Amino acid sequence: MKTSLLAIAALGALAQPLLAQTALPPDADLRAAALEWFEPIPQTPQAPANNVLTPERVDLGAKLFFDPRMSLSGLFSCQTCHNVGLGGVDGLTTSIGHGWQQGPRNSPTMLNAIFNIAQFWDGRAPDLAEQAKGPVQAGVEMNNTPENLIGTLKSMPGYVDAFEAAFPDEATPVSFDNFARAIEAFEATLITPDSAFDRYLKGDDAAMTEQEKRGLASFMDTGCTACHSGVNVGGQDYYPFGVVERPGGSVLPEGDRGRFTVTQTASDDYVFRAAPLRNVVLTAPYFHSGAVWDLREAVQIMSSSQLGTELAETQVDEIVAFLGTLTGKQPQVVHPILPVRNMDTPLPQPMVQ
Repeated sequence: MKTSLLAIAALGALAQPLLAQTALPPDADLRAAALEWFEPIPQTPQAPANNVLTPERVDLGAKLFFDPRMSLSGLFSCQTCHNVGLGGVDGLTTSIGHGWQQGPRNSPTMLNAIFNIAQFWDGRAPDLAEQAKGPVQAGVEMNNTPENLIGTLKSMPGYVDAFEAAFPDEATPVSFDNFARAIEAFEATLITPDSAFDRYLKGDDAAMTEQEKRGLASFMDTGCTACHSGVNVGGQDYYPFGVVERPGGSVLPEGDRGRFTVTQTASDDYVFRAAPLRNVVLTAPYFHSGAVWDLREAVQIMSSSQLGTELAETQVDEIVAFLGTLTGKQPQVVHPILPVRNMDTPLPQPMVQ
């Protein structure tokens, strides 16, 4: 039975001095323990609920994902903040959007986002389709409107044909909902299977080094799995940031109250969706604030703030080594050729704040 977060925090604090002395268990036992918490990323993409992954729909989603004309200024696309070649992030503390405004939170990776319980740090979007609608309309991001977006799409015959092919049974294929569903279909293909950890879970003892296996053991024994488990090693639920001790204001800004802003429930104050740790070595800086660039530092902050433990230096190194095994095969995406605008296509607008 999986122990509660607070109980694991207490157990981690009590057990930590003993863990450094514990011998590494045999692979069969370590793997069995790991499979209680984790599962490998599937080799092939899986369709989201109420959507299908036809080639036509995925291809359309790729075009929309890469097309900066989906923004009012014609400068920002989904790819801008979720760069497929950079682990699905932009590598900034917080993203830059319309009018060169700085957004309030670090941009989460879109790789493997299909496996998250919900989207955004506060979980305000239940799925990838709903998430796709948010940045388009956000004044600090793409600053567009559904009406202008649809006018842009309908003005280009290449997009009209693509929507008709992707949604062949619908009377009005070009719609804001279908725009989002097409992007969702593409993003569902952005998975990273075949990591060293996945191969180990499937029975390959040689896929991980002894140091990495020790890191896996420490990751489980110290209670990291209370928040970071499942196929995405996180992203599966919401937790308070600072269970034992709140980190400093640069890591946990006072003004960002997390899920509370969505639910208006007191117990959700400073609660966030657990960060998925797949490909984490590629996605610095860390946390919703983007305040930490060093993965070792991030591990130490989480240990003290969430579990109330001070890990030995060797344990930190081992856990960081384990986290390196979560880097999977990166999606190979060819930048699509985008439909050509015509004289009816709305012009890009100046970025006046």
